Amino acid sequence: MRQNKQMSEERKLKAGGGKWIPALCNIIGILMILAVVVSCLPVTVAHIKGNEVYNVVSGSMEPLIPVGSLVYVEPVRPEEIIADDVIAFRSGNSVIVHRVVENKAEDREFVTKGDANAAEDIRAAAYSDLIGRVFGHIPVLGSLLVLYTSTMGKVCAICFAGCGALLNILAGRLRERKE
Repeated sequence: MRQNKQMSEERKLKAGGGKWIPALCNIIGILMILAVVVSCLPVTVAHIKGNEVYNVVSGSMEPLIPVGSLVYVEPVRPEEIIADDVIAFRSGNSVIVHRVVENKAEDREFVTKGDANAAEDIRAAAYSDLIGRVFGHIPVLGSLLVLYTSTMGKVCAICFAGCGALLNILAGRLRERKE
């Protein structure tokens, strides 16, 4: 009788993977879901607060703002911008992040310059092109923003979170088999 009970326990352990396999599946699943959620938070929170976020693709503001950084831009009236502020503005189809050298209120434009550039920008930025003032940045995270803005990136993020959820379901099933 005792031997049958012991064999039954061994079968349960083999069938259910013991305690550590469900626990490992559960932990990895939770970490996968959290990775997706946490990587979306910096962009989501900024949008909820009414701010914009952009990915830096050129080295014109290095070393202060490295390539691949996520920059946070708050809306502000052009008259509030002062020399030395870092602003984001539209230039054609691009968004430029440069430092203000001078706010020419009478001409309704900004003279700007990238920190890494030797000279001021050739064209002044018009007040109407102003997006806002940069109030922070996170290095490397801008590259992740690019991932989430593409269709393939969104699919990958959803699949990654889905795999995490499936691992949690598997952990639950393994625990049920063990009982």
